[in-house]
Amino acid sequence: MPKYVIEREFPGAGKLTGGQLQGISQKSCGLRKLGSQIQWIESYVTDDKVYCICMAPNEEMVREHARQGGFPANRVSEVKQMIDPTTTLQ
Repeated sequence: MPKYVIEREFPGAGKLTGGQLQGISQKSCGLRKLGSQIQWIESYVTDDKVYCICMAPNEEMVREHARQGGFPANRVSEVKQMIDPTTTLQ
């Protein structure tokens, strides 16, 4: 299944409390209408944005999840390749 990075503009995200972040997490996971078609992996919270990593069959499913949850999805990018410190020539 394709992997996506979702950029969400969220002013003040870096100041959210643990309880607020937990509420957002629970809301996202509570969208059972989409079933196992979308899998949230993790998110990174910065001052004014949240970057989410998820797996979904297509971009439209990612955007539908955002619509149902009331989350912004300002930019959705499909991951084409991954690299890390151990990446070498093949």
